[in-house]
Amino acid sequence: MLGDVPVVVDRGRYQDAVTPWDNPSWRTEALGWAVDTLSRRGLRPAGEVRVRLRPWSVLVRLPVAGREAVWFKANPPGSAFEGALTEALARWVPGHVLEPLAVDAPRGWALLPDGGPLFRDVLARGEAGPGDWEDLVRQYAAAQHALTPHTAEITELGVPGVPATTLPAVFDRLDATPLDPHDRRRLRALRPRLPDWCAELASLGVPDSLDHADLHDGQVFRPRPGGFTFFDWGDAIVSHPFASLAVPARRAREHHGPGILPRLRDAYLEPWTGAGRTTADLRRAVNLAWRLSALGRAAAYDRLFPAASGTAAVATAEAGARCLLELLDDPPL
Repeated sequence: MLGDVPVVVDRGRYQDAVTPWDNPSWRTEALGWAVDTLSRRGLRPAGEVRVRLRPWSVLVRLPVAGREAVWFKANPPGSAFEGALTEALARWVPGHVLEPLAVDAPRGWALLPDGGPLFRDVLARGEAGPGDWEDLVRQYAAAQHALTPHTAEITELGVPGVPATTLPAVFDRLDATPLDPHDRRRLRALRPRLPDWCAELASLGVPDSLDHADLHDGQVFRPRPGGFTFFDWGDAIVSHPFASLAVPARRAREHHGPGILPRLRDAYLEPWTGAGRTTADLRRAVNLAWRLSALGRAAAYDRLFPAASGTAAVATAEAGARCLLELLDDPPL
């Protein structure tokens, strides 16, 4: 299949995590599917294969003779929809996402092209400023706006539907999250306010759409100045779209300080103006969705890692708790 090609495996800090890659027959089948897919396109692997194993995915970089590398990705059951979702997004919002080379939806596999430089790497080289963050959230919001007619189709692909009015029940399901007793008391004291916040958010007239739920600078390619490609949809839900803003806005604040936040908010809201929505209503919706986004992100850890053990169990429990505690923070907008 790959002959004597060297294979380098990176397990990061999850040395004890069990992944499908550890099963030789699965490994042979998965790589065989990827190589056969390339062969049908007249392509062949060439060079060192790099494998990145994490509790949430198996990611394999396959160098290809005469062109950029391609990436094989396998998702766990909780995010097995990602390949099919990416394929559908390439039809609905072309140019905003990667177009897969192939998808095996039943097995949760996808073969993806290289997307170019990560925005994170562009930032590290000092080649991006506040205006790039504004372009990012504006383009992402435009894609979300275009996806609002497709929410039923998205949930049919297996993406969880989490309308704002269901978030109090999500909070209740997360009550077992490991927390300091003081923090648990603070969260439980907040619980009576959740239904009112959720009802108000639902009443402000913004339809549900796709929420990436983890849109940081390592989940976005910037192949050219002013252009962005969004990827890694394994945490995605169908919910209030404005919940997506909190993650990139926090990252931008780390780089440029709090003064960037109103600019990002207004850039994000541009595609949502009109349809009888006032600026005040939209800004109020951003404020509410920012806080409530903590629930969607915390629930993703519970959904994606129901049987995690060892290092993965500790890390995911800690990450889920950090997300949940963001519910206590007053939104900075």
